[in-house]
Amino acid sequence: MTQKSIIVTGAASAGGLGFAAARLLAREGHAVTLTDLDGDNAAARAEELRAEGLTATGLAQDVTDEAGWAALVDRVKNETGRIDGLVNNAGIAVLKWTADLDVEAWDRQINVNLKSVYLGCRAVLPVMQAQAAGSIVNLSSIAGLVGVPGASAYAASKGGVRLYSKALALEVAKQGIRVNSVHPGVIWTDMQKVAIEDNPDQYDAINAAIPMGRMGEPDDIGNMIAFLISDRAKYVTGGEFVVDGGLTAQ
Repeated sequence: MTQKSIIVTGAASAGGLGFAAARLLAREGHAVTLTDLDGDNAAARAEELRAEGLTATGLAQDVTDEAGWAALVDRVKNETGRIDGLVNNAGIAVLKWTADLDVEAWDRQINVNLKSVYLGCRAVLPVMQAQAAGSIVNLSSIAGLVGVPGASAYAASKGGVRLYSKALALEVAKQGIRVNSVHPGVIWTDMQKVAIEDNPDQYDAINAAIPMGRMGEPDDIGNMIAFLISDRAKYVTGGEFVVDGGLTAQ
C-alpha cells in the first residue's frame, strides 16, 4: 500500500472519532497530521501513535480560521510532499430548543461544523488538483438526515455538510478528487460518556431505540472513514454513508 498524507481535524480526544480515524489510517501505513483547537492534546495523541512506530504529527488549529488553513496546508505539503486525504471531523453541538438558542450559539455551530468544512476543502483543493488525486471525507451526522428536536443549529450545519459534500463532489469529480460524507449515529465517545453520566437513565432508552441494541464505537466510524480515504473506494464519490446501527432505517 502506498503511503498517503492525510489531515484529520478534531483529533485531540483519546476517545473521539477524529483520533479513531487517525489511528486506523496511521496503522494502515499513512502519514497522519492530527489537528485540534487543543494543540497540546493533538500533540499527545500523535506521540501515542509515534510510540507504535507510526507516522503522525499533532498541531494546534482553529478550523474556522482561513489563514490557519492556508498555513496548515503549506506545512503539510512541505513536510510530506503531498496531501492525499482530508477528514473534516472537527465539530461541536449546543443542544437547545430554538426559543432558547441565542445567535452566538447558532453562529458558533455553523462556523465550526459547516464553514470549517468549506474552508478546509477549499484550502486543500489546489494541492489535490495538482496531483489529480485526493479524497475528502466530511463528517455529518444522522442529524443531517432526519429531524432532531433540540438540535436545530447542529442539524442545520450537518445537513449543510451533507449537501455541500455532494455539490463539491460533482465540481471536482473529473479532477480525480473524491468527496463523501459520513453520518454517525449514537457513538460511545468521551462526549457521549459525559452526557450519560449527567443523564444515567437515558443509557438503556438510547440502546433500546437502536435496532442493533447498542451504541456504536469510534472505530466503527473510523473504519468507514479509512475505507473512503483508501483506493478501495476509488469509484465512490458524492455518497452519504450512514453508520448508525439501523437507527434511521426505522
